[in-house]
Amino acid sequence: MIEKKRDLVKTFWQFIKFGMVGASNTVISLAIYYIGLYCSLHYVLSNVLGFVAGTLNAYYWNNKYVFKKEEGEERSTAKSMTKVFISYGISLGLSTALLVLWVDVVQISERLAPLLNLCITIPLNFVMNKFWAFRAERKRP
Repeated sequence: MIEKKRDLVKTFWQFIKFGMVGASNTVISLAIYYIGLYCSLHYVLSNVLGFVAGTLNAYYWNNKYVFKKEEGEERSTAKSMTKVFISYGISLGLSTALLVLWVDVVQISERLAPLLNLCITIPLNFVMNKFWAFRAERKRP
């Protein structure tokens, strides 16, 4: 029972830290997105460029700060980075599809639409990162 509470508290704080890292990802992604729009790039291309920059930032900080390896665990850098890009790639696909839906179908401003996507992609990314991309394996004796 105590172990479950400890795990729940740990997951809660990981989510908080993930949110802090996510805030920096959002600033980076949106800055590049809006710079792209300012430079007359198509909104989808601007979104992809921003998302790639945000994902690189996410990998670095989530690996070092949020989901750091604990004693007795090992994790392959190449494997976890690949999984992070797959996870964020799934979110990119979903985010882009929703962006097109919001902008072209629902007629929401291309400046507001990416903010709506965050309500879906942030929880999705946390789950994929915690339980798949940064899941460590116990060292074998």
